[in-house]
Amino acid sequence: MIKKRFIITALVTFLFCSNFATSASASFWNLTGDTEIHDPSIIKEGNTWYTFGTGIGNGIRVLRSDNGSNWYPTPVIFPSPLSWWKTYVPNHTTHQWAPDISYYNGRYWLYYSVSSFGSNTSLIGLLSTASISSGNWRDDGLVVRTTSANNYNAIDGDLVVDKDGNPWLSYGSFWSGIKLTRLDKNTMKPTGQTYSLASRPNNNGAVEAPHITYRNGYYYLFVSFDNCCQGVNSTYKMAVGRSTSITGPYYDKNGVNMLNGGGTIFDAGNSQWKGPGHSDIYNNNVIVRHSYDTLNNGRPTMLINDLYWDSAGWPTY
Repeated sequence: MIKKRFIITALVTFLFCSNFATSASASFWNLTGDTEIHDPSIIKEGNTWYTFGTGIGNGIRVLRSDNGSNWYPTPVIFPSPLSWWKTYVPNHTTHQWAPDISYYNGRYWLYYSVSSFGSNTSLIGLLSTASISSGNWRDDGLVVRTTSANNYNAIDGDLVVDKDGNPWLSYGSFWSGIKLTRLDKNTMKPTGQTYSLASRPNNNGAVEAPHITYRNGYYYLFVSFDNCCQGVNSTYKMAVGRSTSITGPYYDKNGVNMLNGGGTIFDAGNSQWKGPGHSDIYNNNVIVRHSYDTLNNGRPTMLINDLYWDSAGWPTY
């Protein structure tokens, strides 16, 4: 009898642990192939996944997967710079930054940044297409720009559609922080005033890479704190707050306004993955960001997780 009870107990324990291990590991997608990227934005067209990110060399980097697991590069967007960029950003880098891909009103919209490191002489431009797989992108021109006279930076654009179907663009990096402006539904360019959503006045202004998603009465603002792009020495980390209005104010779990430096840490990395940040959320159940792999010489790597929401409505993974 004792032996039988031991066997039953052991079996139950094994099954419990097996189920726990499966559920715990299932949230991280097992990615293979070429996953090197910064500032990823993800979308699915039909059965095909695409991730757009900051370029390596020239242009915008594009990764594709036919199953969500194995990834491979496709031709870059902007192998050569557009001539009009120089009008606004004379000293821009050859690679473009932080693209954001979204589907709205029958088209795919790709916002991208043109700038140079440490400068806020920057612009956000726009491309669109009826089909990503076609490779036929329309140049929709300038969206917003900043100069050294501004106290914010026009990079890291991210499209969000509010609960009533209206498009907005959040953007910003350092200086006075994260901004938001409503977009015209036809041109997908700003109309109306600019709102301030988040800043870090006591932390060298170190906030950027906004992404807003709406769920069950709340708008959730994801941002990245501190410093990117230093390999395993990066101090990047992801934070989040929420608001009942898309224009804010956004508060973290402790009730601190994100305009006053608030933000609940969502992902600060671990012993393998350093400096996670610049996230994008798809369908409120998938989240992508980059991180630096200590087991692979600090390579910037795409991480994808299933995204969950706790009983209080806060995101987790």
